[in-house]
Order: sequence, then C-alpha cells, then structure tokens
Amino acid sequence: MKTDSHRCRRHFLKTSLFGGLAAAAAAHLPTVGHKPAATRAADEATPPAAKPATRVAVSHGNDRVDNAVKALRPFADEIARAIGDRRVVVKPNNVSIQIPLCATHGECIEGILEFLKSIGKVGQTVIAESSADGPTLDGFENYRYTALAKKYGVKLIDLDATPVDIVQVFDEKDFRPHAVRMAKLLLDPQTFVISAAKMKTHDRVVATLSLKNIIFGTAVKDLGFGWAKAAKPGTKSDKPIAHGSGFRGINYNLFALAQRLHPHLAVIDGHEGMEGNGPTRGTAVDHRVCVASPDWLAADRVAVELMGIDFAKIGYLNFCADARLGVADLKQIEVLGEPLEKHVKKYKLADSIDKQLIWMQPLAAARHADQSWHDCQYAV
Repeated sequence: MKTDSHRCRRHFLKTSLFGGLAAAAAAHLPTVGHKPAATRAADEATPPAAKPATRVAVSHGNDRVDNAVKALRPFADEIARAIGDRRVVVKPNNVSIQIPLCATHGECIEGILEFLKSIGKVGQTVIAESSADGPTLDGFENYRYTALAKKYGVKLIDLDATPVDIVQVFDEKDFRPHAVRMAKLLLDPQTFVISAAKMKTHDRVVATLSLKNIIFGTAVKDLGFGWAKAAKPGTKSDKPIAHGSGFRGINYNLFALAQRLHPHLAVIDGHEGMEGNGPTRGTAVDHRVCVASPDWLAADRVAVELMGIDFAKIGYLNFCADARLGVADLKQIEVLGEPLEKHVKKYKLADSIDKQLIWMQPLAAARHADQSWHDCQYAV
C-alpha cells in the first residue's frame, strides 16, 4: 500500500520535472496559422542562419545609467507591447542591505526607470524585493532606491509583507519536497518582471545573473528576520529551504522553478562586477558593460561569456537550455551593440568551485561535498 509520503513524493517529481518539461516543450511548438504568400516567400528566401532565434544587447561606457538605457533601447517597441496594461516589477538583487558591491546599483535602477518612462510605462511600475539579511526597506534607503521612487513616482514594495503562494522544492537531505513561501506578486501572470541583476560569480552555482536574482528573491522571510543578533526571536526565512541543501539541490531547484518563475526582461549590470567568493564576499571588477534581452536565458548566456566563464560549468543554466526555456546557443543569438570579444574579462571563480562542480558527477561522488555545503552562507 502506498503511503501518503510515497504519493506526495511521486506527485512532486511528476509535476515539478516531467510536467514542467512538457510545458516548456509545448511553449516552443510552432504556431499553426496562415501566412500571406509574400511573407512565406520572404521566409523561404532567407537562410536559417541569417535569422537568429533571439537578440541580446551589450552596451559599454562610463555612465551606468546611460549603459542601461542603451542596452534596452533596441527592444523598446517589443517591450512596450509585452507590457501592455500589466503591472511592471523591477526586481533588484539586494542579497545584503549593507554591502553595496553585492547589490544592484541605484544607477542601474535609474536607467531602467528612465527607459520605462521613455516608452510610457513608468506609471505602471514598482520596485520590489525581499532582501536576504535584513529589512528590505532599509536596503532600499541605503542604495538610493527611495529617492528614485520619489523622482519617478513609483512604489517601493517589501515582498516579505505581501501575500504568498506555497511552492514545493527539492531537498538533498531527505529527497523529499518541502514547502516554500513565495511572493504572489512575481508569480502572477499579470506581472511583467524585470530582473535588475548584478554580474557576479557565486560560491554555489558558479555565477548569479538574471534568473537566480528572481527565483531566490521571490522566496520570502518573516518581517523582523535577519542574520544579525538584533533579529526578532521566532522569525524565519524560507530562502535556505529553496537552496536545496546541496550543490545538486540548488541547481535542480533553480531549473525546476524557472519553468514557472523567470524574468520577462533581463538587465544585467556589469559596470562593476564581482569576482571570487560572491555573492557577497567577492571583489570588484571594473567591466563597464550592461546586458539586456527579453530572453533571460540568452542574456545570462551572453553575460557568462563576457565573464570568461565556461558555460558548461553552470548546472542550472544548462538544465534550462536542455529544456528549451530560452536560447543558450551563441550561434543562435544576435548580439546588438558592442562585440562580445571586445569586452570579455575573465572573472576569478569562487574558492569552492571544485566542490560546486559535483553536480556534473554521478550521485555517489557527491557525498563527500555535503559538509562543505554548510560552510557557505545562504544568499541570493
């Protein structure tokens, strides 16, 4: 007789993996419809190689605001149509509210807001986040988002104070699903999500870019929770649960959740990137680039290339590419603006890189990495 535990586990695996893969594949099936003869003739006359599947813009310069605007401008009409009358959420990466280098710079947010103003969508926009280590609104003040909100007439939202949905994630400790509270605002199909990400290496998944910023920032914590001694007793954060308790678990959860939760527009600020022991303990890289695309996976793929990182080492992005959640083949990506090869800088990886790559090996080989996992802090 099947126990409730067995049924729960079977349902979780079926819905989170196989159901998600089926949905991802269905999203890429061709649309049946009639094309005018002239359109068909043009399609047939154009070689497939001349029609890249997606576009990614790369800008470079000394002005961070202008870099963001320049990277977004080629997509103005496309973005305006995609937003329509939907609410827009600009989601920064505020993994820490007190370490400016690890967080999305206010000037990147300003560039995004300036662009949204230029296409008539800033009135539909909010800035929303759930910081990892303290009061979200304190981080907004520290990073100048509060002043920007006043300047552009947008609202600031602490996701920890908003309604939640329960999402199941995988945990390496017991191979069972676990419930995680996630902000409904970012899960709502009527929300157009912009990931205002930071270009950083990471101590668990090699690099953190536009997707990871959205997924683990959507997992919430109790108001009053913080890593400091001043934290309110009895409060907790669901962010550690979402991380999956291992290098395999975190990569799988990012992939599985991406099928339901991902940015509609990726903006990756690499004006000053972070290398080494990111996401909070790394050092600065003077890079002065910005990457933007409506295809978040293509944007992350281009950012990885700019960072001089071997894409094959990043588990969750390879899983997403295999499931066709976006385009990750550089041959199918048209890079607009600055040539990639002109701005590649090889970022130093985290000290834990050898342990991180355990996801590439058979499961038995991963056992010895369990203890090292707990030496890392839970962070976005």
